[in-house]
Parts: sequence; structure tokens; C-alpha cells
Amino acid sequence: MSGHSHWATIKRKKGASDAKRGQVYTRLAREIVMAAREGGGDPESNFRLRIAVDKARSQNMPKDSIERAIKRGTGELKEGNSVIEEITYEGYGPHGVAFMIECVTENRNRTVAELRHALSRTGGTLGEAGSVAWQFKRISYFSMLAAKLNFDKVFELALDGGADDVTQDPSYIEIIAPVENFKKLSDCLRNAGIQPEEAELRMLPNQDTELGVEETLQVMRAVEALEEMEDVQNVFSPLRISEEAMAALEE
Repeated sequence: MSGHSHWATIKRKKGASDAKRGQVYTRLAREIVMAAREGGGDPESNFRLRIAVDKARSQNMPKDSIERAIKRGTGELKEGNSVIEEITYEGYGPHGVAFMIECVTENRNRTVAELRHALSRTGGTLGEAGSVAWQFKRISYFSMLAAKLNFDKVFELALDGGADDVTQDPSYIEIIAPVENFKKLSDCLRNAGIQPEEAELRMLPNQDTELGVEETLQVMRAVEALEEMEDVQNVFSPLRISEEAMAALEE
């Protein structure tokens, strides 16, 4: 769990720079589209959609853009003949570190070509289906600000919701649960009036990978190159970020 927490911390630190990218609204809209397609257009009954809409609002995405994305997901609004689909690709970054790359795309061929190029120029390769998936398991993940919450209360709610693990660092409380318990745990938190900062299905590595500082930075640069792609939603890796590497990254 600790390695995953380190990775989540890095992603939060990168959040400010991510928000400056021109494609941030496109990514947010695609999240909303997929959530609405999967569970309907009502954020009150579709927890994944509610989180996606809240995330979009926090980035000041216009209300009409949010509503249009919801309608695209439910089929009320047709925009050309393009079909958005979720695809997970597998590959390797520098030093053979495994990558699981979640994409939302309207053009598979374009996405694959761009992934190959981004990995190639950072010392990685795109793998075949199943080449690295065995190194990960899919889990339900929840993260919330710790400052205004009682850890013991969250811990009890998490157990009631079927969680496997609950941890706290100075800023966040994180919950890990089986995929099948996502809705149950979501409902437990919602009924207690707790709004997670993040609530989604993620890939959790079965075992962490540790590298030296410079090698870790090389892998992180590869991750950043992938995340700059418009079609890429998430990149997951078993890399453990050491305190020294984190300090170097912040510099």
C-alpha cells in the first residue's frame, strides 16, 4: 500500500501543472461521457458520474460543457459518427518498469501510434495484451482530505463497506477495497456525508519496484510524456517513489 500512496502523492503534486494543459477539459468530458454511458445521467444515483462532475467543476469546466458531456454519454446528444471507448494498453517504461495505460479514445489507431512513439522516445515499448497485467490487480480506490475527518469513523465506515485497507498520511485518508464493493462503499461514505476527493477503479501493483533516484526520474519523465497525450486518462506503475526521488522531482 505504501508504494501506491507514494504514487498517488506524486500525482497530486502534479495536479497543478496538469490543470494548465489545454486538454484537461477534453479528459474531464470523456470521464463524464463514460460514466454517464455506464450508469445513467443522474449524478445522484450514478456515483462515478457524480465524482466526474465534481472534478470537472473543481477545474472550472463550464456548466453547459458538463451537461453536453452527460447527454453524449446517455445518447441524448449525437456528435458525428465517432464512438468513444475505454481501452487499457500494457507496456514497459525505462528499466523495464511495467505500465498499465488507461485511455479513452475515438480513434484506436491514432492512440496506439502515439503511445508507441511516446514510449519509444523515453526508452520504453508497447507490450502485448497480458504482458504486464498479471503484475496488477484492479481495486476500488477512495481518497479524502484528512483534516476535517475522524479517522476512526472513516475506518469503521470502510469496514462496513467491505474495504481491505485504510491508511492515513498527514493530508489524506485512503481506502482500498475489492472492485465489487465500489458501490457499497460509495453509499456508506455518501450516507455519512463524506465526499471523497477521488473515487474510482484503479490498478494496484502486486509488488513494488524500487530504483535509484536517477532511474526513478527517468521513469517519471516517461509517465509524464504519456500523461501529456490527450487520449491517456491514467498511467499505473509498480514504481516506489523514494523520499530522495520525490525531493529531486520537486526540484
